[in-house]
Amino acid sequence: MEPHKIVSRDEWLVARKALLAKEREFTRLRDRLSAERRELPWVRIEKTYVFDTPAGKKTLAELFDGRSQLIVKHFMLAPGQKNPCVGCSFEVDHVDGILVHLKHDDVTYVAVARAPLAEIETVKKRMGWRFPWVSSYASDFNYDFHVSFTKEQIAKGEAFYNYRAGTVPLEELSGRSVFCKDANGDVFHTYSSFGRGGEDVLGAYRYLDLTPKGRNETGPCRNMHDWLRHHDRYDDGSADATGVLPGRQPCGAGETN
Repeated sequence: MEPHKIVSRDEWLVARKALLAKEREFTRLRDRLSAERRELPWVRIEKTYVFDTPAGKKTLAELFDGRSQLIVKHFMLAPGQKNPCVGCSFEVDHVDGILVHLKHDDVTYVAVARAPLAEIETVKKRMGWRFPWVSSYASDFNYDFHVSFTKEQIAKGEAFYNYRAGTVPLEELSGRSVFCKDANGDVFHTYSSFGRGGEDVLGAYRYLDLTPKGRNETGPCRNMHDWLRHHDRYDDGSADATGVLPGRQPCGAGETN
């Protein structure tokens, strides 16, 4: 750490109150932004998406599990990928403890990956996760929601990710989408976020942002891949920091706004 200014308690209080005024304004801005997010128009889901789940095949409408709102985590786990994306793993590490609260406020949470269900179950068991996780292996879901890409799209630089068309480094990228189901059973897409949009649900970052060193991401990647590991690999010197297939981008992807 760089040498820091040291002051009296009274001087610190003056500076802290000045910052508090900015924090309160930031909170009000967040409230207004959240209200605008809820006011976005919706898109009716016309296609039938079917997923493989531990309880058998289910449609997107059935994933709501009796609730009217659904949050989908687009998890980067391709068919044959043994080691899950470390950033996606970090995100879902925040989930199990809040599932009961989401369920009691009319929200269902589910992760979706393109890997076959058996491969998902193997990763889920290793990591000790309890949240619902289903496979879109036989579905267009990942491609239609712009988190999976064909080799042709990547080669031609024609992939569409985070609301921009261009090149992407991987066949699988991260995101989260929100859906609503009305009384008639119709499903609507209401929101999606990608890249750094995921920081809104990373509680660990909120804690790190309170500390003097902040996120302390000062290595070559300048992001979470400088320090982050799967929660079962921090003491494993052979662990891959990225959690993606061998030979792929070592600093991860999708970190920009």
